[in-house]
Amino acid sequence: MPNVGPLELAIVLIIALVVFGPKRLPELGKSLGRGIREFKGSINGETDDEPEPPAELEKKTETEAEDEPVVHDRG
Repeated sequence: MPNVGPLELAIVLIIALVVFGPKRLPELGKSLGRGIREFKGSINGETDDEPEPPAELEKKTETEAEDEPVVHDRG
C-alpha cells in the first residue's frame, strides 16, 4: 500500500473545501475530531468526564432567534 504524502493530503483538503465550503469545513473537522476521540476512548475503556454545557448557553441559530417572540415593555 502506498504512503500518503503531503500532495495527496492537499488534494483531499482542496476537494473537501470545494464540496463542503469554507463555512462548514471547521465544523466538520471538529465533529471528526470528537468522533475519533470518542472512538479511541471506547477502545481504551476511558470515559470523558467533561460535563456538557447547558442547553441554554448554546449559540442559537438565526432561524431560532427569529422564531422567538419579541416582548416590548410599554409601561
